[in-house]
Amino acid sequence: MREALPQLRVAVVIERQHQPNVWEDWRFVIADVVPDTGLFGDAPRVLRDDGKTAQTLYPGFDVTLFHDEGEGYYLNLTSGAPVWFVMWRVDDEHPSRAWPEQVTLSYNEAGRLLDAQERVDNLPLGADEREWLQAWTDANYRPEVKQRKRPASFRAPGQR
Repeated sequence: MREALPQLRVAVVIERQHQPNVWEDWRFVIADVVPDTGLFGDAPRVLRDDGKTAQTLYPGFDVTLFHDEGEGYYLNLTSGAPVWFVMWRVDDEHPSRAWPEQVTLSYNEAGRLLDAQERVDNLPLGADEREWLQAWTDANYRPEVKQRKRPASFRAPGQR
């Protein structure tokens, strides 16, 4: 029987601003990542909308810790300010709409998404989630010991 992978369920809050300046019709900001205890339901819901600024909650994102992403979790934790990474998209046909697609805690996974030209923003990780990630990373990942390589000029010609 396979071991179940640790998982958190979260919801993402996106803030939409209408005409924040003369150059933009719409601006989107990832406003928050909160635990999803199941009380939010399955569908997005508008938390507030005053015509200028709206906040919408998108529930149901599973953040699963995978063994092959251990280095990415370690890099996030040792960055000095661990974060949630949220990949999100804007509707090309209706630029007033945006939604989150994925939430991760892996620095490496976020880097791959950015390399693929995706939008990825980050938000500070809460203390409880940081402790959870730290405990898992301590138990499941060991960084490779860096070994100093001698410059080629100091090696014998046959070893270069």
